[in-house]
Amino acid sequence: MSKYFIYARKSSESEDRQVLSIGSQIEELKSLAKRLNLDVAEKPFQESQSAKEPGRPVFNEMIRRVLAGEAQGIISWKLDRLARNPIDGGSIIWAIKQNGIDIVTPSQTFNQSNENSILMYLEFGVAQKFVDDLSKNVKRGLNTKAENGWLPSGAKAGYMNDKYAEKGNKTILVDPDRFPLIRKAWDCMLTGTYTVMQILRLLNDEWGYRTPKHKRIGGKPMTRSQIYKTLIDPFYYGDFEYPTGSGIWRKGKHQPMITKEEFDKVQRLLGRKGRPRPHTRSFAYTGLLECGECHATITAEEKFQIICSKCKNKFASQNKDACPKCKTSIEEMKNPTLLHYVYYHCTKHKNQNCIQKSIRVEELDKEFDKTLAKLQVSERFKNWAIKYLNELNDRESEENLATLKSLQSANTDIETRLNNLLNLRISPQNADGILISDEEYRAEKERLTKEKNIITEKLGGNRYQTETWRETAEKTFDFACHARYWFANGDTQTKREILAGLGSNLELYNKTVRVNLEKPLQFIELAVNEVCSPGRIRTYNRLLNRKLRYRCATGEC
Repeated sequence: MSKYFIYARKSSESEDRQVLSIGSQIEELKSLAKRLNLDVAEKPFQESQSAKEPGRPVFNEMIRRVLAGEAQGIISWKLDRLARNPIDGGSIIWAIKQNGIDIVTPSQTFNQSNENSILMYLEFGVAQKFVDDLSKNVKRGLNTKAENGWLPSGAKAGYMNDKYAEKGNKTILVDPDRFPLIRKAWDCMLTGTYTVMQILRLLNDEWGYRTPKHKRIGGKPMTRSQIYKTLIDPFYYGDFEYPTGSGIWRKGKHQPMITKEEFDKVQRLLGRKGRPRPHTRSFAYTGLLECGECHATITAEEKFQIICSKCKNKFASQNKDACPKCKTSIEEMKNPTLLHYVYYHCTKHKNQNCIQKSIRVEELDKEFDKTLAKLQVSERFKNWAIKYLNELNDRESEENLATLKSLQSANTDIETRLNNLLNLRISPQNADGILISDEEYRAEKERLTKEKNIITEKLGGNRYQTETWRETAEKTFDFACHARYWFANGDTQTKREILAGLGSNLELYNKTVRVNLEKPLQFIELAVNEVCSPGRIRTYNRLLNRKLRYRCATGEC
């Protein structure tokens, strides 16, 4: 029992930032042992772990061997290297009292013979108090940061921490590389035509999303759990809970990615607020329709049935091995008739007494086809309509240019008048308000400013409408021409996209589909009805000229 154990420890937390590295501690302690002529074990005990809580494996092993009589004492840089909590500190004190070991530090030695035990108790107490104060200060700082509107934890996907900000005042910025990608993921979810896993594949494989790269982690695709956490996180519309689970919600100062309404819609599409719904089967129209009577969502139900080849009884085949009537096993049936149905019906979660009946998917397809048929135009007609609109645009371009020049001239005139008004107000001759009083100046400035704002708004709107109306018209006619064919021959994803483009509030009432068409499609439906009647070409020209062209130009499309 003539040897001494060397123990060195350092953690990555703030409590140890000013402490020597483990290698430096060991070198200093070996030099100390040499000066004091102490025989030390060949292999020092070292670990990188905080001592504020008990449970360090290397420390516990060292104490076990000391209590077993394998060492006369322990050499450490300071007492807080050995313990910062009362349990580990108590084990050191107990080993001194029961086993008579020595605790050697560069400043002094603690053992039973020395009268400095009270100092050891005080040092352990100070180490524990330091940890307690540090914890309180950290929590206080995090709470203050949350109260100021900044999430204390790491930035979410699509955002980044401001690494150049002062410590304790770091803010959350938009990640220019990842923010647009996460926003596209939200947009896909909002359409109601994509599942979460489809969005995840788009995000990782087609858009090339990778997590931010750090020293040891990062640079990897988004995981399944992370995409679900992203789509249910209120942080993206501007709110966050801190501390987590406390029920205390804060209004963040970071730039929101979506609106509260968009977030709520995604939660409805996921099935229940805040939690993703598992998808075991993908149906074409779930999430797009609602009941026309009680406005609950329309869900799909899949049924598998068998007609028994022996007794002709029809029964549900799931979880059954035999016919419930004649007890003939399914394996023994000769050429049984296998049936597969998909029904859509109201969930009735808003009104259990809803009387709307279910409809088979084949009948629902026919209903959608009827709606698309009302909008269908021929390729020749589409080309003629677009050519006609282009001619209208060419004839009106000079008028638009004249209007634009007139607005610009009026805007310049108002700016000149505002400058002259200010010069008159600050003129030396107006020191006593002889030329224009303060009340007159404020009233005239307010009037001119309002007039300038109106002209500026018209200028911006005129430029935007001129650039976008023709593109909107071409897309609308292309949709009307081909949507019915795409729907009949497309896959599930194509069908969902077409229905999402039809309009809003798709309802199923008495086995009939009702939809509020988008405004351009409403005009095309009216136009198709007009054109289908003999001698209505002139009426259709008027309709295009006064309705569709006007609506697109004014931005109502």
